[in-house]
Amino acid sequence: MNLLTKFSLVFALVFGTGLGVAGLLFRSQLDANAREEVLHQAEIMMETALAMRGYTSTQIKPLVSKLQEGGVSQGSPDDALRELCTRKLASTRSFHPQTVPAFGATELFAALRKKYPDYDYKEATLNPTNPRDRAADWEEDIIHTFRNRPDLERFEGERMTPFGRTLYLARPMKALKGCLECHSTPSAAPVEMVTLYGPSNGFGWKENEIIAAQIVSVPVTLPVQMANRAFQRLVISLAIVVVVTLVLLNVVLYLTVIRPVTRLALTADEISKGNLDVPELEIRGSDEISVLGSAFNRMHRSLVAAMKMLERP
Repeated sequence: MNLLTKFSLVFALVFGTGLGVAGLLFRSQLDANAREEVLHQAEIMMETALAMRGYTSTQIKPLVSKLQEGGVSQGSPDDALRELCTRKLASTRSFHPQTVPAFGATELFAALRKKYPDYDYKEATLNPTNPRDRAADWEEDIIHTFRNRPDLERFEGERMTPFGRTLYLARPMKALKGCLECHSTPSAAPVEMVTLYGPSNGFGWKENEIIAAQIVSVPVTLPVQMANRAFQRLVISLAIVVVVTLVLLNVVLYLTVIRPVTRLALTADEISKGNLDVPELEIRGSDEISVLGSAFNRMHRSLVAAMKMLERP
């Protein structure tokens, strides 16, 4: 095994060990980063749902109420159509779930799930009007946690489901003053709503009481997959850097060490065979290899001089 091969093996061993240690160190960090990224996306989706709630509460609900009361202003280009809609709504006086902020937010997220199927959104409520919003047992525990700790603004964790482990992010939801228009008592709620959902659910709320939790759930496999992809890209990048570095090191090693030492060894071999007419080594620089070459040239000259002295009669 020549010297270049030995150095290459040593370099490969050292860089391989460094690559393995770096992989172990970065793996846990990549897992944590992937988890945080998923939770950050969940927060963005929560804010989107809250924005939809606000839009429904401040834009949709007042507009529908105004139409039902027949109070739409005239003078717009669509007066005829607007008047027709006004008469129709005023005659029916039906309850429209689309005017409920929670309904709008849930429907918005249902549309988002078409592109982000791994994410699940729910406004889990202890005493909801719509049965689909009723909190499950584990969601009730989260709501009670928020009630027991009013200063807690978010709560995250993992739970086991029939489909595997799931990561969830939750934030508390309070009953605002506007919510009490429909959720204080059945007599104060719209008749159409009571007729649709009944008088037993979604009432008795108190202002600023934590009555629900905004929860986004996602399978743990999603951040794991994200971390795996990031880890693969990292390992491939590091491997490419290691290979390029090894090649460059071998080239530098050959030019600065192996080639001069090989020339020195060949010259020494010729001298040992009695060929003293070999040219001296070409010396460039002042590093250790150059010093060794200069010393060898001096030894060569001394040996030639000594042999000439011995040849004299």
